[in-house]
Amino acid sequence: MGQCHCRDCQRSSGGAFVAVVVVPGDSLKLLNGSPRYFDTPSERGGFIHRGFCPDCGSPVLSKFDAAPHLVGIRAGSLDDPSWFRPGYDIWTSDAQPWDHMNPTLTKYEKYPPFAHQAKPS
Repeated sequence: MGQCHCRDCQRSSGGAFVAVVVVPGDSLKLLNGSPRYFDTPSERGGFIHRGFCPDCGSPVLSKFDAAPHLVGIRAGSLDDPSWFRPGYDIWTSDAQPWDHMNPTLTKYEKYPPFAHQAKPS
């Protein structure tokens, strides 16, 4: 669980960051409907596919060409987001000066190490 401060996440959230729960893609099952996607280029190549509800426009998830085995679920889209506990901040290089990040969280200038790992065997 973490918070992404990249400019794309700022734009898509309308705020300072996106709160996200990262899970293995094969562990996620949507029970109702199918998201529509808006794609943006990724610095690591390929695209980030940001999924949103086609009915209400709420952002729901993200898929990554550079890490196809992972899915990021927007914490605010969960039925009960109160259990979200961020453990890190990523893309702090893009953080806004008015964004007062929690100093106790691990910080990554760009991508965290787990985003570079190949899918586990």
